[in-house]
Amino acid sequence: MSKLTEYNPFDHLLAEDELSQYLTDAYEDDDPAVFVVALGHAIKHKGVAQVAQAAGLNRESLYKVINGQVQPKWDTIHRLMHALGVHLSVAA
Repeated sequence: MSKLTEYNPFDHLLAEDELSQYLTDAYEDDDPAVFVVALGHAIKHKGVAQVAQAAGLNRESLYKVINGQVQPKWDTIHRLMHALGVHLSVAA
């Protein structure tokens, strides 16, 4: 019997524009939790410890966010996006 492992779509995206499109698609979903999950994939891909340090968060708090144990405040999302080098655009 084989052991299942967690799937992270970022492990299969190579170009920066693919990563950006993945986050954009997740953000545009009707369920805000989809974006938080996608952001979690990006954080795990870059490294939780590195992102936590860059965002000024402790790792335990960051793990709670990306594992869905707490709903992050906008300030936390903003700090995480900045730490990942992700920019949010608003368009009509």
